Amino acid sequence: MRALIAAATGLALALAVVLTISALGSPSGRTSPKPLLTTVPAHP
Repeated sequence: MRALIAAATGLALALAVVLTISALGSPSGRTSPKPLLTTVPAHP
């Protein structure tokens, strides 16, 4: 019975976290104008 209560508590906590994050909204970030480096530089 304790395991069932612990699972329900964890599920309720996870749902509360998800709802809190979604209520805050997504951050207003911008993408970088510089391209990402995808190659490894040559060793000297």
